[in-house]
Amino acid sequence: MRIWKKEISIEALTLSHVDTAVSLLGIEFLEVGDDFIRARVPVDRRTVQPFGLLHGGVSVVLAETLGSCGAYYTAPEGHGAVGLDINANHIRSATSGWVTATARPVHLGRTTQVWQIDMTNDAGDLSCVSRITMAVLAPKAG
Repeated sequence: MRIWKKEISIEALTLSHVDTAVSLLGIEFLEVGDDFIRARVPVDRRTVQPFGLLHGGVSVVLAETLGSCGAYYTAPEGHGAVGLDINANHIRSATSGWVTATARPVHLGRTTQVWQIDMTNDAGDLSCVSRITMAVLAPKAG
């Protein structure tokens, strides 16, 4: 079942992130399905920590990006969404290639949403799991 309440596309997602942390880190939106969004981040000089591993904070940026986009596009027209809480469990490091993330909703409520974001390396191994809680913001009166 399609969950999106606003028009969503790879092009719209990409355009809305020009000149942001997302574009500076090289994050690319890949796919919008009926109930998920997929994107990837390169493991390169912009995204690694001093030991050559994908920086854990970059994984969290990827997760928050997808969870925030998911919440915004599933909220009613005129509504916004902001993050309340995020966690990440780093399971396997990545030293090259890409890490690809898929975000799916766990709960789509009237005032809060919860999104699960699973990240895998190029071999398909799970590298990080994240969960974000989003607040859905109603339009301001007046």
